[in-house]
Amino acid sequence: QVHLVESGGGLVQPGGSLRLSCAASGSIFSGDAMGWYRQAPGKERELVATLTTGGRTVYADSVKGRFTISGDNAKNTVYLQMNSLKPEDTGVYYCTAILRLTTTVSYDEYWGQGTQVTVSS
Repeated sequence: QVHLVESGGGLVQPGGSLRLSCAASGSIFSGDAMGWYRQAPGKERELVATLTTGGRTVYADSVKGRFTISGDNAKNTVYLQMNSLKPEDTGVYYCTAILRLTTTVSYDEYWGQGTQVTVSS
């Protein structure tokens, strides 16, 4: 059993900043990557940023230069620092992790429940 718990969402004015956190807990043997997706109302879920345990990052073009993903492999945590927020960044942000559990031999993808980010004046 694995739980991913996100925190840090909220309401912020355009140009403001938020920092999201996600911690994975449970019977984790090892991790491969963690990341963030978001889903705006009426739109499909989209990639925001990912971070591998080796330190490789991938960002959506729409957030490059404004968002920074970081993490702590030992703690199975990932963070998303979001600066210069725009109204179009509004949505539910989901944490994802690719993990191998102590009871499995393969890596699987796990998802958090999501945290709401609203950018509005």
